[in-house]
Amino acid sequence: MQLRRVTAGGKVRAEVLAPTGWVPAAAALAQLPSCDQSVGEDIIGLLALPEAARRALVVAADNVPPVDDGARPILPFEPRSFRDFMLYEAHAIDAARGFVRRFMPGAARVVGAYEAITRATFPGLRPHALWHRQPIYYMGNHLTFAADGDDIAMPAYTSALDYELELGFVLAHALRDASPAEAERAIGGFVVLNDFSARDVQLAEMRSGFGPQKAKHFRSAMSGVVVSADAILPQWRELQASVRLNGRLVATCAPRDARWSLGEVLAHASAGEQLHPGELFGSGTLPGGSGIEHGRLLARGDTIALAIDGIGELSNRIV
Repeated sequence: MQLRRVTAGGKVRAEVLAPTGWVPAAAALAQLPSCDQSVGEDIIGLLALPEAARRALVVAADNVPPVDDGARPILPFEPRSFRDFMLYEAHAIDAARGFVRRFMPGAARVVGAYEAITRATFPGLRPHALWHRQPIYYMGNHLTFAADGDDIAMPAYTSALDYELELGFVLAHALRDASPAEAERAIGGFVVLNDFSARDVQLAEMRSGFGPQKAKHFRSAMSGVVVSADAILPQWRELQASVRLNGRLVATCAPRDARWSLGEVLAHASAGEQLHPGELFGSGTLPGGSGIEHGRLLARGDTIALAIDGIGELSNRIV
């Protein structure tokens, strides 16, 4: 099931994708009197419906005519919080190598010589030992999400703006002290995420030992469509993703080599802590999914388009 929200005439409407196009979710839900009608405009509530009800909703939507009122897509939901994990060692190493090349030219020569001679990864580029023992994440700013198609203003305090392609997943059910299996069942849907980063600011903030702040909190972005978990969870490690910069393909990515399962990372987040429907999580950057890895950061006028097969595309212009 694919869902989105649109705005028209000052009103927000939830929509579900039918074979005929996008139709009002409330009108489709009205054909299912046994379902809770109060969730017709609530994307998270629709994702929380039992699987049989979600399938019936898509069938019912085929009998609802699309509405042609010039509606404009917006964020599919307003996240209640945002936690961003780091699941990919390959990204961590390649991004660290990119940091060294751009910001520490003297160290870059040492790293390059070490790796050329030993044909092994320089030890200092590898993730912290804690990364191997438990899922790690930072708390982002859930109030600064941009939608697909929105312009992204480059902060005045950075000259090293970067994109980061991530798999996003949102809770449809509450969790606390959950097992990995319980946690996985609480996932409601998936989106494409762009975790924008001010790399020059991030370097100093991470050295402080207190985690990213202004390097991350100014802006993130989310695809306009959320896809229900039943369509993605069985195959999430097999998805294919891509990055296009100004229309040119610059990277293909895949989430297959995650250190932890999605159930494991959510179980860790729920330990001793109440998690609520609508809280959003990121996988961390997919290997190859950031500019720092390739030596090409963003500039004003660039359009960055991220895509994950089966979920959708997220495109934003830097201004």
